[in-house]
Amino acid sequence: MTRYCIWTIGCQMNKAESERLSSFFERLGYQPADNLEAASVIVLNSCVVRQNAESRVVNKLHALKQLKKTHPDVTLALTGCLVDSKTDQLRERFPQVDHFFKPGDLPDWLKTPEVGAALPQRPAPCTYVPIIQGCNNFCAYCIVPHRRGRERSRPVAEILCEIKELVRRGVKEVTLLGQNVDSYGHDLPDKPELADLLEELNKIDGLFRIRFLTNHPKDMNPRLIKAIARLDKVCEQITLPVQAGDDEILRAMRRGYTVAQYRRLITEIRNQIPEVALSTDVIVGFPSESEAQFQHTFNLLEELRFDTVHVAAYSPRPGTTAEKLDDNVPPAEKKARLSKIEQLQEKIATEINAGLLGQTVEVLVEGKEKGKWQGRSRSGKLVFFSSQRDCLGQLKNIRIEKTSPWSLQGKLAE
Repeated sequence: MTRYCIWTIGCQMNKAESERLSSFFERLGYQPADNLEAASVIVLNSCVVRQNAESRVVNKLHALKQLKKTHPDVTLALTGCLVDSKTDQLRERFPQVDHFFKPGDLPDWLKTPEVGAALPQRPAPCTYVPIIQGCNNFCAYCIVPHRRGRERSRPVAEILCEIKELVRRGVKEVTLLGQNVDSYGHDLPDKPELADLLEELNKIDGLFRIRFLTNHPKDMNPRLIKAIARLDKVCEQITLPVQAGDDEILRAMRRGYTVAQYRRLITEIRNQIPEVALSTDVIVGFPSESEAQFQHTFNLLEELRFDTVHVAAYSPRPGTTAEKLDDNVPPAEKKARLSKIEQLQEKIATEINAGLLGQTVEVLVEGKEKGKWQGRSRSGKLVFFSSQRDCLGQLKNIRIEKTSPWSLQGKLAE
């Protein structure tokens, strides 16, 4: 029996692609292995968005070099954003790897005409569905367009067909994925927008919830905001990366909007969707970011009060525009700025979540952890509760009895 193992790091797109790879292998008759050492086919799904992620991938590849020496019959493959068009250089750098394939592709060396597109055979209640690959924005710091290419949208009919089949197999919630979901459809013949796709998905019987990420502030339009407010299955949760709160830094990042424009967009979203939970991404220590410019970012986060902030220290990525800039913010200063934002956000999240104490929220149950059921509210809050019943895949009303910055605890309201 052939056993496979997929090691995944990085974004939700990587996780979605690994799920499809798993299904692909299982349709070929392969069985999952408990760990890398027990597998005869190993796939590493890589990320290089940050230096830390790339280093973890490289370290894993070096560790597997010894495994290949002792078990030369093991097939080792590499995919994800470490793989670009220069596979000859990759083969020279990592001779232990047997196959390289681009992110989002299926492995050529295993393709058969009968297999076709891979879908999870035993889906969890919640799953990811990529709707657009690549990105046309070329932000100064970002490697993604260089590795995943230009934007390519999937047809509406294809996505509808896939999600209907996923629902038939037990999926209750889908998260639509794209490096920039707001650009969805512009490259298709009939130019559908994300709002049009949401309209169609909202009609699917048996589908409880719809989420999507990630948005780009310069591309999110009023029609999409109105669709989120109106469509009952679309969750009140929006990820809208700001990256910096200073106009000069935003220009250097090539983000295409100002702080004032971003602030107006947040105001419009909150006016249209009062219960919305907002999350954002921030990069600290971008080349030449002064203490005053960092403070502008800090002040903006303090003002706008996001439910979640993902913060990272800048690291230069080969091939990007920002690589040519002097990475002149000392590592210790980057770390200090990152820590300040993390502390601020922990305080804000504590206060926001405390407001849910005693409230009843609808939770879609995704599984169990340490003996408790867990799931998320429509606004994306992680909720834990106890029940002797089988609650998997069900919507449950949970009365919140304890809050923290990271999760909520409660009990069944009925």
